[in-house]
Amino acid sequence: MLSKKIVLVLSIIFFSSSIVTAQEEMTWYDLSDVKFNRVYNEEYGTFFLVPEFGETIRSLDGKKVRIVGYFLDIAGNGEVLLLSKQPMASCFFCGGAGPETVIEVNFKEKPDFKTDQVIVITGTLKLNADDVDQCNYIMNDVTGELIDY
Repeated sequence: MLSKKIVLVLSIIFFSSSIVTAQEEMTWYDLSDVKFNRVYNEEYGTFFLVPEFGETIRSLDGKKVRIVGYFLDIAGNGEVLLLSKQPMASCFFCGGAGPETVIEVNFKEKPDFKTDQVIVITGTLKLNADDVDQCNYIMNDVTGELIDY
């Protein structure tokens, strides 16, 4: 009888822990699984880098993921929020990195984070190869936490 209780308790712990950790850890290395092609955009009259996503990153599309990076408030007013592999001075928009090093972030609730704070976010990943007005990587329904060092 005791062994049945132990099996029951272990089963409950196992299943409850798998529910709590229903997101996958994603790394900046995973986001680098992309190639870019220069494609002319008629609407803007210029060339854009259009992503061709690799198998690794495609496997995370539509899944709940978690990643650590630098918080960026690009507009300074909370309108354009990003997570970056690099701090603001080295980010994609400042010429220090590629488009695979930023994620457009749509928080559930507006956060109190400040630019260049290191945070961990959890949300649903969306790959974007079509809309040049948005980043190639977008996370929706995001929650975040400040990482204290």
